[in-house]
Amino acid sequence: MTTHSSNRYSVDAHTADKFYIDGRWVAPAVPASLAVINPATEEVAAQVARGSSEDVDRAVAAARAAFPGWSATPPAARAGVLGKIHELILERKEQLAQALSLEMGAAIGFARAMQVPLAAEHVRVARDLLTSYRFHTLEGSTAIEREAIGVCGLITPWNWPLYQITAKVAPAIAAGCTVVLKPSELSPLSALLFAQLVHDAGLPPGVFNLVNGSGHEVGAAMAAHPDIDMISITGSNRAGALVAQAAAPTVKRVTQELGGKSPNVLLPDADFANVVPLGVMSAFRNVGQSCSAPTRMIVPRARLAEVEALAAATANAIIVGDPSAEETVLGPIANQAQFERVQVMIEAGIDEGAKLVCGGPGRVAGFDYGFYTRPTVFSEVENRMRIAQEEIFGPVLCIIAYDTVDEAVAIANDTVYGLGAHVQGQDLQAARAVASRIRAGQVHLNHPAWDPMAPFGGYKRSGNGREYGVVGFEEYLEIKAIVGFGS
Repeated sequence: MTTHSSNRYSVDAHTADKFYIDGRWVAPAVPASLAVINPATEEVAAQVARGSSEDVDRAVAAARAAFPGWSATPPAARAGVLGKIHELILERKEQLAQALSLEMGAAIGFARAMQVPLAAEHVRVARDLLTSYRFHTLEGSTAIEREAIGVCGLITPWNWPLYQITAKVAPAIAAGCTVVLKPSELSPLSALLFAQLVHDAGLPPGVFNLVNGSGHEVGAAMAAHPDIDMISITGSNRAGALVAQAAAPTVKRVTQELGGKSPNVLLPDADFANVVPLGVMSAFRNVGQSCSAPTRMIVPRARLAEVEALAAATANAIIVGDPSAEETVLGPIANQAQFERVQVMIEAGIDEGAKLVCGGPGRVAGFDYGFYTRPTVFSEVENRMRIAQEEIFGPVLCIIAYDTVDEAVAIANDTVYGLGAHVQGQDLQAARAVASRIRAGQVHLNHPAWDPMAPFGGYKRSGNGREYGVVGFEEYLEIKAIVGFGS
């Protein structure tokens, strides 16, 4: 057993070196392991099993065998199991939060307040949908049947590990599908806890299976597997494209939630003293490691100096440090490769002539190790610059000036991405009009509360398909028309 410290998460030796397949913890077909690095210390926190195509074959076979029984299980019974999963997430929330903090550096307060509770909400929503969703409808004499698509391969990322697992697993099993999950190899510990939790909730063997491993081994095997009916991936654009290519020969459904470079348009009548700090914190939430983070703040040129001062004051007040400390707001970047990427992009912003308002390259003062990154704000950014076009995935904000609202909309849309967007303005009708012109899958007006029923997904290179709520649930369903049913 590998232990981080006496009062934090410890990896269960019974499960860390195994996969969860067909209701049991089983050893990999070929013994191999992956090191999990604690980003706060750069030390090995745990070793977990590394899978191969043989392990994927075993998991898919279990899921395929379980599918007829689970898909025929009444919705009320499926809801009952989901309800137990929801209860266990809340009951074990501290253990889950500690695992998230260890594996990807989430500040413990953020893990407790956001990462775990929001993950639980996806399960609650899926459970509740089953009480009202109509799987059978009649339109004239034609019956429309909505049936589980089959075996689903689910590939989740390292930045919101548990949250993205429940966003996929919960609606899939609610729909009557069976699943094979490949969590990110960079943050697999919360997934192991989730697998045990699902087992304890009484989900029948084979309905949920977990195989850890790399994308080029396990992910590729899942995407190409002829007995997987659907792949859902959240990840980079490169990973999404590779999965789609591998899935094409078997013509399986592929849904992708990929990159983003989300705009935050501040209209001239916005309450700048309020929305600029909120915009900075939204961009830097989860250390900026969110695909929908509003990292391009688009502001009236006449208010640029004011915005810079407000943004700098907010960024400079953020406490970056040990993720186990209660006062920490931002922990480290989740892994070394991403830390190095962020450093390269900060240097690129400086080299391209953007104005460095605060932050900059290098670690946070006082830290000689750990992937601690300085919250960084650039101004006088031109939308052609790399920092305005490429997803940085770290605490880096670009402030871009506009002269007219039409120009602001054009800047917002001048990106290959289209995942999220924000609009701020006291005239709600005007804000709505701007929102309708932005090419993005989800637009937030005036920093609203998170809505687990709001469909989430992207336009353009941000992917296809949707997650969350009814629309996300229906991604896991096939539609059958029975013509003459009512004759």
